[in-house]
Amino acid sequence: MPYDKPHAVSPGLWALAWRRLRADGVAMVSLAIVAAFLLLMVLSGTGLIAKDWSREVGVNYAPPSFVGADAETPGNAAAPTASSASSAESDAPTELPVEDPLAEALAAIRGETRGETQKSETGVPSADSASVDPLADVMADIRAKGSKAEAVEARAATLPFGGDKWGRDVLKKVIKGSETSIFVGLAAAVVATFLGTLFGAIAGYYGRWLDDIFNWFYSVFTAIPYLLLILAVAAVLQQKGMFTIILILGLTGWTGCFRLIRGEYLKHKGREYVQAADAIGASNARRMFVHIFPNISHVVLVQLSILVVAFIKSEVILSFLGFGVPVDVVSWGSMLNEAQNELILGKWWQLAAAGTAMALLVTAFSLFTDALRDALDPKLK
Repeated sequence: MPYDKPHAVSPGLWALAWRRLRADGVAMVSLAIVAAFLLLMVLSGTGLIAKDWSREVGVNYAPPSFVGADAETPGNAAAPTASSASSAESDAPTELPVEDPLAEALAAIRGETRGETQKSETGVPSADSASVDPLADVMADIRAKGSKAEAVEARAATLPFGGDKWGRDVLKKVIKGSETSIFVGLAAAVVATFLGTLFGAIAGYYGRWLDDIFNWFYSVFTAIPYLLLILAVAAVLQQKGMFTIILILGLTGWTGCFRLIRGEYLKHKGREYVQAADAIGASNARRMFVHIFPNISHVVLVQLSILVVAFIKSEVILSFLGFGVPVDVVSWGSMLNEAQNELILGKWWQLAAAGTAMALLVTAFSLFTDALRDALDPKLK
């Protein structure tokens, strides 16, 4: 009787890569940090957290809670005591009473209006018309607005991570800014990776004059310093917004991915499995994207993760220089732009919060990218 033993199935590339990632402690910690930032981006985008980031909940330049309230912070002065009030009154110069220049004009308007309303067809003045004041509604609105202004809730003297010059919570601004910066980085990386993969596949597979054309474009884009290139494109577009930044970064950042994908297609197009696909009548598009692309997808994934880190930093630079998001949108770059003026006044907490969040995400993403590159290397199987 034959011994029926199930055949062991060798793990694939992705299973081996996941096994190596789980064995790498640094990679898993980095993955957890990146996943936490992505979760914050989703929660902020759906409005579950940091929805009221623009609300002025603290005093101007409210210090962090672990630092304590600053008595010299504007808007943080306590209510004056009786002694201080009396001393202030004694020191204040005596002012002469000032008459209201509009009092006579208002009285004349009231008198004329009442005189007109008292005239009726019968010639008998109406009791109701005599009491009508055309300015009553206006004055009532002014008083209502004044009472509402007096009833504004008291602002907090301190906030968990401090406040900006308008009294907005820095912690909520960091969370909302992470939504903008991470989304721009991810979307621009997807655009650049798609273009680089498509151009590299066409140039590497077909070769000849198509390869020459794409190599010419590659040479033109790489001949210009990258930062100057994106600043030049941003100055030409002259339109701020996340969609504009995504286009700028995506249309200028495909060169690195193009170079690697082109080399992979040059290497794989002459291999046996591609020739076998050609022998059975597979089309060029099928050979390019069904047979070759799965064997180089790990290169595309690594390039995608590298571009995410690069584009997050690029968005911060653009927003810091004033070419990025508009004024009503917050990002890490706009926070750093505001913080440079606050440092002169000794208010460091917005710079520390935005810089720490960006450094933590970029470092974790970079470490995870390095671990992913090693895990997906076929030579390490």
